[in-house]
Amino acid sequence: MGARPRSRGDAVHQHTSIGGIVPLQNVTILIFTLIFSLLFILALSCSFLGGDVEDGPIFKSMLNDIATNDPGVVLLGENIDIDVDEPSVTVSWSLVACGDGFELDGSSGIHGSQCGLPSMALWIYADNSPEPAVIYDPAAIPLVRKTGQRRRIENFVRFDSDHTLDVYKARLYPFDTYFLASTLRAVDASNATVPIRKLSTIEQVTSFVVATSDVESYEIINGTQVPTRDFDLFVTRPGQLRSYTMLLFGINWMLCHVTIGHVIFARRLVDIKSMTKHLVSAFAILLVIPQLRNSMPDSPDFDDSALIDYIGFIPQMIISALCVLTILLIIMLREYDEMEGKQTPRQITVQPFPTPTPTLPPLHTPKMFSVPPAPPILPQKSPQLLLRAEVRTRSIAMELGEATCLKNELDATSDQIRAQSRLVESNFLSDMFQSNRFSFLLYPYVKRTSPVIRASQSFHRD
Repeated sequence: MGARPRSRGDAVHQHTSIGGIVPLQNVTILIFTLIFSLLFILALSCSFLGGDVEDGPIFKSMLNDIATNDPGVVLLGENIDIDVDEPSVTVSWSLVACGDGFELDGSSGIHGSQCGLPSMALWIYADNSPEPAVIYDPAAIPLVRKTGQRRRIENFVRFDSDHTLDVYKARLYPFDTYFLASTLRAVDASNATVPIRKLSTIEQVTSFVVATSDVESYEIINGTQVPTRDFDLFVTRPGQLRSYTMLLFGINWMLCHVTIGHVIFARRLVDIKSMTKHLVSAFAILLVIPQLRNSMPDSPDFDDSALIDYIGFIPQMIISALCVLTILLIIMLREYDEMEGKQTPRQITVQPFPTPTPTLPPLHTPKMFSVPPAPPILPQKSPQLLLRAEVRTRSIAMELGEATCLKNELDATSDQIRAQSRLVESNFLSDMFQSNRFSFLLYPYVKRTSPVIRASQSFHRD
């Protein structure tokens, strides 16, 4: 018979559950998952939009305020390179001038503000260095032929100042903080000091957050007060970096605890194949922990003696390695037991049975010696014959080949009679010894003649 074709109603009935809710198929769930994944990636990608203009409004408002209220030379730290391993801090400064008499013609519009390039030649000294960090010449700034605007050549208007960084707190990564103080001085072509109105830097650099504060100061050179400008840098780690680092730190410890669990489970197993799974997992964790340690953002080297390694990576590796070695040792012991053809047996303590303490029979009034009655002989019933069959005699049975069966029956009957006679004899002896009067006279005779006493003595002797 052919199969009945499935109708559309049957298909609808298969995809309908109680309450009118239609369950989603696997393909539908997969499509929704892909759509959600793409939307998630697109949402994260939108974080890069507008990221290049975050620092613009900060410098713009500051520069416009200086041009209006306190014109003069301004130094902007547009980049800061912090190297903890060196250790040093390199600040990339940009020369800016605000206000009439300080701004070079055709150079306004820096950072979208009213300020431009300095109109006078400048020599900038950092940390009282005898050599200037930069020599600025406005005559070297080129102009665009069509518009007449000045070109801002980075090598002409930018310079770097290197400073030594104190890193005694570097071992506290990711909660390490740093502090830097420095001073800058500017002079013109006539060796006259030019006041610096403002020092400012960016706040966010790679792996660090920088907070800058500047203060007006002076130096005494040849008995004369020379105006300078000092700045202080407070360097810390951003919150996102600390969060990711501590998350990886916690994950490493959780993986280390998992290896301890593998040892506990492997110790309770007998099957070597099941124990091998725990060994592979523990060994994989041993390889993953260093990779997660290297994944920490801007992490120090392993030889920098960071606190996070002393309380994290080093003990994690030691514990994980010991767990792997322990599982290997357990597997070797199990294999050795299988090679010997047995598991490690448990020792069973066998306690001997307690020996009963012999007790003397109580004294009784002697009884007169009496011969035990003979066992009663039960009358044998004559067999009832069916259909008046004749009873065969012994000679006839012998002639018919039944001699062997009759002999076995006679042997069994004689064994029963012998056992009954021994029982009667044992009862007689027990009554005799309970009297305690003639036992010392009759005991030698009974000892020689009674097979029960002889058997008991041979049993105790053995």
